[in-house]
Amino acid sequence: MSADRVWTLPNVLTFSRLGMCAALFAFIAVEAWIWALALFALASFTDWLDGFLARVLNAGSVLGRVLDPLVDKVLITGAFIFLLPIGMRDGWLMPWMVVVVTAREFLITGLRGYLESRGVAFGADWLGKLKMMLQCAAVAIALLSELVRGWAPIRDAMMIGMVIATIVSGLQYVWRAASVRPTT
Repeated sequence: MSADRVWTLPNVLTFSRLGMCAALFAFIAVEAWIWALALFALASFTDWLDGFLARVLNAGSVLGRVLDPLVDKVLITGAFIFLLPIGMRDGWLMPWMVVVVTAREFLITGLRGYLESRGVAFGADWLGKLKMMLQCAAVAIALLSELVRGWAPIRDAMMIGMVIATIVSGLQYVWRAASVRPTT
């Protein structure tokens, strides 16, 4: 991993995902559901692809290690924030759920930044990856349920599962952070 690598293909994909976030939020705001779903699927795919390419091409960078999870958080928290008015109207997304997701993401980002500045590698583990997959699935199904009404029960169950996974993952990260010893 090189500190001076900025314009690697994985980083370009991450930067492009940040731009996709802005367009996604606009599509949700105007209830352009098919476009929102397509763009969210593309953004989610680039999240997987940038990590894959970083490993395969040995193109990892310090910037990518910091920027990728940050852009993931913008994508997920922003999507839930923009979905909140629709979710509240129909009763499937409540403000407390969005606060749980957002607070967990800020807390873990802060913990990760602090620990890594102290010499401790504190990347995502399997539970964090599962949480991200469930959050992505919850957003995708929420968008899909606006197009196909029969998906509402699946959406509702997915929202509850996603919130539970978010809480459990956050608690597990806090536990993990409390048990490590910084090197500096």
